[in-house]
Amino acid sequence: MDTNLRNRVRAGDHDAFGDLFDAYARSVYNHAFRLTGDWASAEDVVSLTFLDAWRLRGRVDEEGGSLRPWLLGIATNVTRNTRRAARRHAAAVARLPRDESVRDFADEVAGRVDDTAQLALVRTALARLRRAEREVLALCVWSGLDYRAAADALGVPVGTVRSRLSRARTKLARYTEPPGERGQLKGDRGPAVRPITEGNR
Repeated sequence: MDTNLRNRVRAGDHDAFGDLFDAYARSVYNHAFRLTGDWASAEDVVSLTFLDAWRLRGRVDEEGGSLRPWLLGIATNVTRNTRRAARRHAAAVARLPRDESVRDFADEVAGRVDDTAQLALVRTALARLRRAEREVLALCVWSGLDYRAAADALGVPVGTVRSRLSRARTKLARYTEPPGERGQLKGDRGPAVRPITEGNR
């Protein structure tokens, strides 16, 4: 089925893209949210990802397995691009005259996030990771891709994925350790992040 879907996608079959969306939109959405931390931004990333997938359909290999890693790789690139665009927009807004009324979205965004102490701790810890480390963590730990699939999605060697993931896990363990538990013996705590997979299709 995967080979048949690949061929139909390559050929620009609209029904094939409908099948592709039905199969993987949720995975792309979840991945986008993990990278952006914002539901509305994640929805935008999903739309742009499938638009880019249509534009890049000719690059799909004829042979291979699931197209999920390919889509998650596109979503990762889309997220990078939208962040750059957001930074340029913020810089432009900052140059506006001070008497201009500019809507503040901070409260709206904050209202969409569960405001528990633990979630805040984890989100802060994730924000302290380098972008490349967050991307690998999102692909391997949350989306359940293996090292090879994540490497293909990001266009980097497998060894790079392994080292980035190792650094990300080490940093998260350190950043999420409650202040009162610093200095505990190893083994007193469970791992900071456990795999949460959506299933590989």
